Amino acid sequence: MDIKRVQRHWELTGNMSTAAKKPKIDQNNDKDRAKWMDSNGPDAQAQESIEKIDELQNDIDRLNEQASEEILKVEQKYIQLRWPHFQKRSSLIENIPNFWVTTFINHPQISALLDEDDEDVLHYLTKVEVQEFDDLKTGYTISFHFKENPYFENDVISKEFHMNENGDPTSTSTAIKWKEGKDLTKRNAESNSKGKRKLEEPESFFSWFNDPGDAGADELGEVIKDDIWPNPLQYYLVPELDEDEEEEDDEDEDEEGLDDIEEEDEEVDGEDGEEEEED
Repeated sequence: MDIKRVQRHWELTGNMSTAAKKPKIDQNNDKDRAKWMDSNGPDAQAQESIEKIDELQNDIDRLNEQASEEILKVEQKYIQLRWPHFQKRSSLIENIPNFWVTTFINHPQISALLDEDDEDVLHYLTKVEVQEFDDLKTGYTISFHFKENPYFENDVISKEFHMNENGDPTSTSTAIKWKEGKDLTKRNAESNSKGKRKLEEPESFFSWFNDPGDAGADELGEVIKDDIWPNPLQYYLVPELDEDEEEEDDEDEDEEGLDDIEEEDEEVDGEDGEEEEED
């Protein structure tokens, strides 16, 4: 640790007025250190403790860096082990009609970005893939695979997130080849120029591919990579789970209704019995 930084600290706290006047000693000599400690009192002890703490902190920082490197190696290993399973899952998903559009509609954050036109396009979506680079620190790619559709000519639309030469996060996307009159990203401009709408329509989900934005704060990319991609089935099955819960709720309500009716009948029977006894 730089001794000047420590001295500066004590100057700011008003405790260096006497310590600064002491003669210089050899800090590496144990006898000189002990003598200096006795003559300078608590301030000298605090200063030495700060130096030792700083040395320990440097050791901790080095260990943290080593841990980060080890964690990256382990994660890279398991990315490679998981990939064949992801590929098999994608092949099975292709046998399920409207799997991905249903998954996106059921996701609370993604669904808020979709309108009817976006959903119509996503009915042609057959596969979604997230592939992280070999060096995890450099980025990942999200790819959407489509079958032939009336909206654009692309079979695959991708968005890539990576670090530039300066270490800043950036993104690049596939240019979507929209068919004539089908560009959903230009709806606002066309409707406003014709004066048909006073209020702007929300942007299309596919505007995300045209938006370089702040790649380091791309929430949609993070949601797809970290939430949907690891387990899309949980969102595809949401409606079925909801229906089961609704059926259970209905059954509970029916049972409660029957219990109420039985209680009312018992009260009526009790009242009739009391009337008969009085007669």
